[in-house]
Amino acid sequence: MATTPGTPRLLRAMNDRAALDLLLSQGPLSRTTLGNLTGLSKPTASQLLARLEAAHLVRQRGTTAGRPGPNAQLYEINGGIAYVAGLDVTPTRIRAAIADLTGKVVGEYELATPGRSAKGTVDRVVKAIEGAAGEAGLNRERLHRVSIGTPGGFDPTTGRLRYATHLPGWHAPHLLEELAAAIAVPLEVENDVNLAAIAEQRVGHAQEHDNFVLLWGEEGIGAAIVINGRLHRGATGGAGEVAFLPLPGTPLVRNVGRNNAGGFQELAGGEPVLELAREHGLKARTPEDAIAIALQTEGAGDAVLEEFAHRLAVGLAAIVAVVDPELIVLAGGVITAGGERLRGLVQDELADLSVPRPQLLMTAISTDPVLSGALQSALSTTRDEVFDTAGPPVT
Repeated sequence: MATTPGTPRLLRAMNDRAALDLLLSQGPLSRTTLGNLTGLSKPTASQLLARLEAAHLVRQRGTTAGRPGPNAQLYEINGGIAYVAGLDVTPTRIRAAIADLTGKVVGEYELATPGRSAKGTVDRVVKAIEGAAGEAGLNRERLHRVSIGTPGGFDPTTGRLRYATHLPGWHAPHLLEELAAAIAVPLEVENDVNLAAIAEQRVGHAQEHDNFVLLWGEEGIGAAIVINGRLHRGATGGAGEVAFLPLPGTPLVRNVGRNNAGGFQELAGGEPVLELAREHGLKARTPEDAIAIALQTEGAGDAVLEEFAHRLAVGLAAIVAVVDPELIVLAGGVITAGGERLRGLVQDELADLSVPRPQLLMTAISTDPVLSGALQSALSTTRDEVFDTAGPPVT
């Protein structure tokens, strides 16, 4: 039987990628350990490492000194071969970070944007990226990819931001093209809650789950839906915009696009949480503070937590009836302020309201989940590009 041209090259590339992924997740590793993990012989593992070192994808990192047996050379990913930027955009600030190819954050920058006009969005994004790059000691040209998280979602049919009227400056018809031209490296723009789900999928509780929902609760309520390991964005980027979901317990909201609100938002959004706390005599400046105070207050605090859990469970029951996920991750500052106490209450309520019984967990990403997801998203694509050692097809 004739062999397919290029098969040895493709097999080498597959072995290279397997080794690189192991070095990412478990490195630094010795040649022997890498050979054992990949099933490659010692000569083949040696050739592989020499090839990757010549390509500057791996580098030597000390030895196994102090362990039983002869010292062995250790190898690790050369993180400096590629860098990515992630941005988390809100109405009041832009937070940016730079990570090397290993995922190590090497530079951060925050640009306050209070009361800004709709003009200058592109300049502010570039300033945030350059600020983070400067902290990392890099020029912006060293970046391989930029990933930006925003509220709402960009409609793939029009290229315009939807579901986020509270984000001035981001609704211009040609904004994506202007950003791409100004940044001058590959750019992706994604819904912020979707990026929080990507972080959970790559480095959090959802690593072993192909079907899950992340429910986000801060000033606004949102969700991200992952089906068969892939984000479900919907035809117009609106999948997961559950703030607009009509629910019992609130009047039916009409003209939701103009009002930027709906049943679930009116039930469990930031302002309703503050109102709930006030009704029970709890004084707080923010919804997050209200839930934190409720945790520490017997009687009235218990009532606030129980009612908030009920409201979250009502919304989740509607989502579960449609999606039937294996796992629900609770995220966002207001929800996570309730900790395991709130999680347990929501779990109990949902069990009464829904036939499926998905696992319910608090997020594992406690710091900057949107920014973490932006970096993870950019890193995934960049690693696929940088780690591809197959080269062009043989003709």
